[in-house]
Amino acid sequence: MAVKLRLVRMGKKKQPTYRVVAIESRRARSGAFLEILGTYQPRGLSSAEPETIVNIDNDKAVRWLQNGAQPTDRVAKLLAQSGAMGAFNEAKAARVAP
Repeated sequence: MAVKLRLVRMGKKKQPTYRVVAIESRRARSGAFLEILGTYQPRGLSSAEPETIVNIDNDKAVRWLQNGAQPTDRVAKLLAQSGAMGAFNEAKAARVAP
């Protein structure tokens, strides 16, 4: 079973929010997922606060990456923003070093 870390679209029309989830690679975009890792709001909370919001549980993300899950391009960028990719690379380097 190949696992991917990818986005599942939520929210209203023209106001998307996404969940970052661990899901089997053959499932549909909004299919049954294994675990929710966080959320991503590209348009912010309102027009007064238009900054993107990324909330990812780094511990869960690193655990899935260590178990072989492959992130999509967009999710890899979000994981780098949240610091999960850095933590994963550090853990991988510490595991390889004697």
